[in-house]
Amino acid sequence: MAEAPSCPKCSMENTYFDGVLFVCPDCSYEWTNDGNETETDDTPRDSNGSELMDGDAVTVIKDLKVKGSSMVIKRGTKVKSIRLTDNPEEVDCKIDGSSIVLKTCFLKKG
Repeated sequence: MAEAPSCPKCSMENTYFDGVLFVCPDCSYEWTNDGNETETDDTPRDSNGSELMDGDAVTVIKDLKVKGSSMVIKRGTKVKSIRLTDNPEEVDCKIDGSSIVLKTCFLKKG
């Protein structure tokens, strides 16, 4: 059996083939080994696929419990002036005076 290639995202060699895709358990990246590898899109996008930028206003689409707190961010909460982070799946913002990092999959631009 052929060796699995190293991960193109994190360069770790701890990868495996799951029958359809190659998977890296270290960074959770999945890819095919077609040879015509496309570059991953690292643009932050909301739940609808709209591109997010620094300073955008977004709306929370689901009630979210805040870890380590009894605070709950209610669905429909509008968040102004988001800040992008190094991770395209997260944004930094302030809600009720508290600095919070939110996953982009729970946000809608608007």
